[in-house]
Amino acid sequence: MDAAVEKFAILDFEASSLSGASWPIEIGLSWLEHGEVRTWSSLIHPAHDWEIDDWSPQSAAVHGIPLSELTEAPSATEVAETFFKVLGGRRLVSDAPEFETRWLDRLLRAAGRAENPSVEDFDGASFAMFEGYALDLLYETVERRPAPHRAGPDSARLARGWLKAAEHQVTFVMEGRTA
Repeated sequence: MDAAVEKFAILDFEASSLSGASWPIEIGLSWLEHGEVRTWSSLIHPAHDWEIDDWSPQSAAVHGIPLSELTEAPSATEVAETFFKVLGGRRLVSDAPEFETRWLDRLLRAAGRAENPSVEDFDGASFAMFEGYALDLLYETVERRPAPHRAGPDSARLARGWLKAAEHQVTFVMEGRTA
Protein backbone atom coordinates (compact mmCIF):
# COMPACT_ATOMS: atom_id res chain seq x y z
CA MET A 1 0.00 0.00 0.00
CA ASP A 2 1.28 3.46 -0.91
CA ALA A 3 2.21 5.21 2.32
CA ALA A 4 0.99 8.57 0.91
CA VAL A 5 -2.65 7.52 1.13
CA GLU A 6 -2.22 6.65 4.83
CA LYS A 7 -1.22 10.26 5.57
CA PHE A 8 -4.78 11.47 4.97
CA ALA A 9 -8.08 11.23 6.82
CA ILE A 10 -11.42 11.86 5.13
CA LEU A 11 -13.71 14.20 7.08
CA ASP A 12 -17.49 14.36 6.88
CA PHE A 13 -20.15 16.12 8.91
CA GLU A 14 -23.90 15.98 9.15
CA ALA A 15 -25.39 19.31 10.16
CA SER A 16 -28.48 21.05 11.48
CA SER A 17 -29.12 22.50 8.02
CA LEU A 18 -27.26 23.85 5.02
CA SER A 19 -27.75 27.51 5.98
CA GLY A 20 -24.90 29.84 6.86
CA ALA A 21 -25.84 29.54 10.54
CA SER A 22 -25.86 25.73 10.57
CA TRP A 23 -23.93 23.73 13.13
CA PRO A 24 -22.46 20.21 13.18
CA ILE A 25 -24.49 17.37 14.66
CA GLU A 26 -22.27 14.42 13.65
CA ILE A 27 -18.61 14.07 12.67
CA GLY A 28 -17.00 11.18 10.81
CA LEU A 29 -13.38 10.48 10.03
CA SER A 30 -12.06 7.59 7.92
CA TRP A 31 -8.53 6.66 6.95
CA LEU A 32 -6.54 3.75 5.59
CA GLU A 33 -4.29 1.82 7.94
CA HIS A 34 -2.46 -1.40 7.07
CA GLY A 35 -4.69 -1.99 4.06
CA GLU A 36 -7.97 -1.51 5.91
CA VAL A 37 -10.53 1.28 6.23
CA ARG A 38 -10.76 2.64 9.78
CA THR A 39 -13.60 4.92 10.85
CA TRP A 40 -14.48 6.98 13.91
CA SER A 41 -17.68 8.99 14.27
CA SER A 42 -19.65 10.74 16.96
CA LEU A 43 -22.86 12.65 17.40
CA ILE A 44 -22.38 16.15 18.84
CA HIS A 45 -24.45 17.74 21.60
CA PRO A 46 -25.43 21.26 20.43
CA ALA A 47 -23.31 23.98 22.02
CA HIS A 48 -25.20 26.57 24.08
CA ASP A 49 -24.63 29.31 21.50
CA TRP A 50 -25.77 27.30 18.47
CA GLU A 51 -29.19 28.53 17.38
CA ILE A 52 -31.73 25.72 17.79
CA ASP A 53 -33.91 27.61 15.30
CA ASP A 54 -31.45 26.53 12.61
CA TRP A 55 -32.63 22.91 12.94
CA SER A 56 -34.00 21.89 9.54
CA PRO A 57 -36.64 19.15 9.30
CA GLN A 58 -35.60 18.72 5.64
CA SER A 59 -31.98 18.04 6.64
CA ALA A 60 -33.16 15.70 9.39
CA ALA A 61 -35.16 13.77 6.80
CA VAL A 62 -31.94 13.27 4.79
CA HIS A 63 -29.59 12.20 7.60
CA GLY A 64 -32.23 10.58 9.80
CA ILE A 65 -30.87 11.98 13.06
CA PRO A 66 -33.63 13.35 15.31
CA LEU A 67 -32.78 16.40 17.43
CA SER A 68 -33.73 14.41 20.55
CA GLU A 69 -30.85 11.98 19.84
CA LEU A 70 -28.33 14.80 20.36
CA THR A 71 -29.30 15.47 23.99
CA GLU A 72 -27.20 12.55 25.25
CA ALA A 73 -24.38 13.03 22.70
CA PRO A 74 -20.86 14.05 23.78
CA SER A 75 -20.16 17.78 24.11
CA ALA A 76 -18.28 19.74 21.47
CA THR A 77 -15.25 19.73 23.79
CA GLU A 78 -15.29 15.94 24.18
CA VAL A 79 -15.76 15.43 20.44
CA ALA A 80 -12.96 17.88 19.56
CA GLU A 81 -10.53 16.17 21.97
CA THR A 82 -11.29 12.75 20.52
CA PHE A 83 -11.12 14.14 16.97
CA PHE A 84 -7.55 15.38 17.47
CA LYS A 85 -6.46 12.10 19.09
CA VAL A 86 -7.92 10.08 16.22
CA LEU A 87 -6.62 12.46 13.54
CA GLY A 88 -3.05 12.27 14.78
CA GLY A 89 -0.74 13.75 12.16
CA ARG A 90 -2.99 13.00 9.20
CA ARG A 91 -4.06 15.68 6.72
CA LEU A 92 -7.79 16.28 6.30
CA VAL A 93 -9.62 15.89 2.99
CA SER A 94 -13.30 16.13 2.10
CA ASP A 95 -15.52 15.97 -0.95
CA ALA A 96 -17.14 19.21 0.32
CA PRO A 97 -14.26 21.15 1.92
CA GLU A 98 -16.13 24.47 2.11
CA PHE A 99 -18.90 22.98 4.27
CA GLU A 100 -16.61 20.70 6.33
CA THR A 101 -14.26 23.61 7.08
CA ARG A 102 -17.17 25.72 8.33
CA TRP A 103 -18.55 22.96 10.56
CA LEU A 104 -15.10 21.98 11.85
CA ASP A 105 -14.48 25.63 12.73
CA ARG A 106 -17.84 25.82 14.58
CA LEU A 107 -17.05 22.63 16.49
CA LEU A 108 -13.55 23.76 17.47
CA ARG A 109 -14.68 27.27 18.47
CA ALA A 110 -17.43 25.78 20.65
CA ALA A 111 -14.78 23.56 22.25
CA GLY A 112 -12.51 26.54 22.89
CA ARG A 113 -9.81 25.11 20.59
CA ALA A 114 -7.49 27.45 18.68
CA GLU A 115 -6.39 24.87 16.13
CA ASN A 116 -7.91 25.22 12.71
CA PRO A 117 -6.66 22.41 10.47
CA SER A 118 -7.13 22.96 6.76
CA VAL A 119 -9.39 20.65 4.78
CA GLU A 120 -8.14 19.72 1.34
CA ASP A 121 -10.27 18.71 -1.63
CA PHE A 122 -10.80 14.94 -1.99
CA ASP A 123 -10.66 15.07 -5.79
CA GLY A 124 -7.43 17.08 -5.78
CA ALA A 125 -5.76 14.67 -3.34
CA SER A 126 -7.06 11.68 -5.32
CA PHE A 127 -5.67 12.98 -8.63
CA ALA A 128 -2.33 13.70 -6.94
CA MET A 129 -2.02 10.12 -5.62
CA PHE A 130 -3.62 8.01 -8.34
CA GLU A 131 -3.77 7.91 -12.11
CA GLY A 132 -5.26 5.94 -14.96
CA TYR A 133 -7.23 2.84 -14.13
CA ALA A 134 -6.62 3.33 -10.38
CA LEU A 135 -8.60 6.58 -10.58
CA ASP A 136 -11.33 4.83 -12.56
CA LEU A 137 -11.57 2.17 -9.85
CA LEU A 138 -11.67 4.81 -7.12
CA TYR A 139 -14.61 6.70 -8.60
CA GLU A 140 -16.43 3.56 -9.75
CA THR A 141 -16.21 2.20 -6.19
CA VAL A 142 -17.56 5.45 -4.74
CA GLU A 143 -20.35 5.78 -7.30
CA ARG A 144 -21.56 2.21 -6.79
CA ARG A 145 -22.22 2.92 -3.11
CA PRO A 146 -24.90 5.54 -2.54
CA ALA A 147 -24.10 8.08 0.16
CA PRO A 148 -25.87 6.98 3.36
CA HIS A 149 -25.85 10.59 4.70
CA ARG A 150 -24.28 9.63 8.00
CA ALA A 151 -20.83 11.07 8.75
CA GLY A 152 -18.93 7.83 9.49
CA PRO A 153 -20.34 5.77 6.61
CA ASP A 154 -20.02 8.71 4.19
CA SER A 155 -16.31 9.17 4.98
CA ALA A 156 -15.77 5.38 4.87
CA ARG A 157 -17.39 5.26 1.42
CA LEU A 158 -14.70 7.59 0.06
CA ALA A 159 -11.95 5.72 1.92
CA ARG A 160 -13.08 2.45 0.28
CA GLY A 161 -12.55 4.15 -3.08
CA TRP A 162 -9.00 5.04 -2.07
CA LEU A 163 -8.43 1.49 -0.84
CA LYS A 164 -9.53 0.04 -4.18
CA ALA A 165 -7.26 2.45 -6.09
CA ALA A 166 -4.31 1.78 -3.77
CA GLU A 167 -4.72 -1.99 -4.09
CA HIS A 168 -4.68 -1.63 -7.88
CA GLN A 169 -1.48 0.44 -7.78
CA VAL A 170 0.22 -2.11 -5.51
CA THR A 171 -0.68 -4.89 -7.95
CA PHE A 172 0.78 -2.95 -10.87
CA VAL A 173 3.98 -2.11 -9.00
CA MET A 174 4.40 -5.77 -8.01
CA GLU A 175 3.95 -6.76 -11.65
CA GLY A 176 6.46 -4.10 -12.75
CA ARG A 177 3.91 -2.11 -14.74
CA THR A 178 2.60 1.42 -14.44
CA ALA A 179 -0.93 2.40 -13.53
